[in-house]
Amino acid sequence: SALAGAAGADAAIIYNNIDEDLAGTLGAPPRPEGAYVPTVGISLAAGTALKDSIAGGATVTADINVVSVMENRTTYNVIAQTSGGDPNNVLVVTAHTDSVEEGPGINDNGSGTVGILEVAIQLAQYSVNNAIRFVWVSAEEFGLLGSEFYVASLSDAEKAKIRLNLNFDMIASPNYKYGIYDGDGSSFGVSGAPGSAEAEKLFQDYFANDAGLKSVPDSFDGRSDYAPFQDAGIAAGGLFTGAEGIKTEEEQALFGGQAGVAYDVNYHAEGDNVKNLNMDAFIQNAKAIAHAVATYGGSFASLPPKTVPRAVKRAEKDLTRGGRFDKYHLTL
Repeated sequence: SALAGAAGADAAIIYNNIDEDLAGTLGAPPRPEGAYVPTVGISLAAGTALKDSIAGGATVTADINVVSVMENRTTYNVIAQTSGGDPNNVLVVTAHTDSVEEGPGINDNGSGTVGILEVAIQLAQYSVNNAIRFVWVSAEEFGLLGSEFYVASLSDAEKAKIRLNLNFDMIASPNYKYGIYDGDGSSFGVSGAPGSAEAEKLFQDYFANDAGLKSVPDSFDGRSDYAPFQDAGIAAGGLFTGAEGIKTEEEQALFGGQAGVAYDVNYHAEGDNVKNLNMDAFIQNAKAIAHAVATYGGSFASLPPKTVPRAVKRAEKDLTRGGRFDKYHLTL
């Protein structure tokens, strides 16, 4: 948008590079490239049609009416860490607490929020060898703001204490898959920091051997709160039952449900409520979370030797977007 304005455009139309509608955030002004112009997002099909028309010599006229609200808001990350366990070897478990304006957000991400909360409640009855830190992060839907802020607020010494981040975002999709983040990059070509492959294997083994269920790899595409940890060179993993993506026939054979239909037809919509969850998927994923917390709370022996995290450069993000962040501390 800012680049379009700097080039003299009155407005910008951004189309997706995949077969889905496009929704995104621009970040808070000012931008070094210049001022924003009115901007809308459209699907790949709509964008391709416009591009082809222009390439064919047609004159395309667009009337764009954009109403936007820009204001500062205060929101909070909530952090709870076990009173016991080695504070120099920490498992960080994350889930985001916010939703989009269009829907109540019970699957996205009440499911992840409640899933890790229940594990935290039950964990209070036990002792651990390694510290477990639960972080309920805010403003994920505005561009991972809470997790970006949290990771940026850590010193290098504090980052080095984190052995692994496990993130849980949408774990009860009605037309679910049991998706595990592709930590080794073998399926999608993007791997996490050392330790991510081992986290993927832990979940794969749990579903196959303990739960007797199938699972599939899911892309580390940076869409959820593991991304800032990855960028800081911290190993990451997690589970995901699917959003607006379409279930394949192969996945239908593995998990049931309907092929050719979105994993969650209510994604970012009014129907994302308590009536439209798959509770079997939620329970199985909650058990998987508990298994991972119990395993790493006991030992990180399955992970590679501890190293100093090395930051991975990604598209620069403005940490001031959306307002000011703070945090509460609880002790379990």
